[in-house]
Amino acid sequence: MINGRFTAAEAADLLGVKPATLYAYVSRGLLERQKDGKASTFDPRDVARLSRSGRTRSDAPRSKGPSGFRTTIPAETQPSEPLFVTQLTLIQDGRFYFRGLDAVELSRQRTFEEVASWLWNGQWPQPPADGERVEPWLTPPAARAAVEAALRGAHEGARPLERFAIAVVVAALSDDFRHDLSPAAVPVIGRGLIALLSETLDARGREGRSRDSSPAERRSIAGRTWECLSDLPPTGSRVSLLDAALVLSADHELAPSTMAARVAASFRADAYAVVSTGLGPASGSWAAGSTGAPSEVEAMLEDCLEVGPERAVGERLRRTGSVPHGFGMPLYPDGDPRGAELLSRLGEVGGPAEKHEVVDRVLAIASERGFPPPNVDLGLGALSFCAGMPPESGQAIATLAKIAGWLAHALEEYADPSRFRSRAYYVGPRPA
Repeated sequence: MINGRFTAAEAADLLGVKPATLYAYVSRGLLERQKDGKASTFDPRDVARLSRSGRTRSDAPRSKGPSGFRTTIPAETQPSEPLFVTQLTLIQDGRFYFRGLDAVELSRQRTFEEVASWLWNGQWPQPPADGERVEPWLTPPAARAAVEAALRGAHEGARPLERFAIAVVVAALSDDFRHDLSPAAVPVIGRGLIALLSETLDARGREGRSRDSSPAERRSIAGRTWECLSDLPPTGSRVSLLDAALVLSADHELAPSTMAARVAASFRADAYAVVSTGLGPASGSWAAGSTGAPSEVEAMLEDCLEVGPERAVGERLRRTGSVPHGFGMPLYPDGDPRGAELLSRLGEVGGPAEKHEVVDRVLAIASERGFPPPNVDLGLGALSFCAGMPPESGQAIATLAKIAGWLAHALEEYADPSRFRSRAYYVGPRPA
């Protein structure tokens, strides 16, 4: 790409046509080009719209796109659907990628903070000089004081995402620069907000003792989140696993919560408003539209301890008539790589052996009964369950991570808004 625009070769490749045909589209007014030096460049949205219009060859083979991955833009997209062009996440051939890099591999090699920066600006943070420490993400002092006061007035049983919602609004009101939408300002807001929200998870009075434990681990979002949620000591392997869970949950293309956040950003909502918008679908009860499914997994695993795995799984089959939460993902017919990665590392949690035995037995039952492969919800729910975290912790971990993705999508919208106007299909009474 050149300055965020496709080259002629890239545009032709995505459309599945020859370069001569591409320029024929230009001459017929179907596609606009700009001269960038000696090269012609094309707006990615214009290329995508032309692809879905049906004017290009419908039988064009899938070909390698600008990032080197085999890709096509769905021809079945309806004309009234908003079209978002992104360079953030690609889901393809059973894997998913952040800016062209395998996300599972990143979860093994990079911290959540590093991956968030990669999503936000396509650059890795500069490593500290010899003898220097990695700077932690810090909560703005004014925001912390205001949020702590607001949460003291909240209902004692407020759920993690309800605490998030309160904290985001209060933090926004304490930030005089919240309307700065520049590429440099949004990551500053993101770092402070994610650090703040990780602290709101400390709802069980750990504040006093956790401040002095494992100072090296506490510098990371994963380290302080672990201490807020689990009584197990934050060892390196445990924090590393939680870090991986955060990385794997940071973005997944246009999930419903991300779609909502991106629409808000396209109308130049500030970063806090974008996060508040994303929290709406994320707090829903419909598993396909929210991160609530890990909570259902946690509840099932707890039931397994009480009544046995067979009865607990069988009861869910009776109640719903379908496979329990935690299994199957349409985008990954052969298995969700996020769930597979988290489950393969579950032993790093340690904790009571009986909990790990429950997870193993549920997986065995699923295999025996021909359930679809486990997905990320099972991985997050099993992590929360084995670590002895409070209910809905898996959901909280996923949502905390998604804030990095929502803000990355917001940055794309601030730089180049998606101008769309969706239409409703009216079926009510006709006017007299």
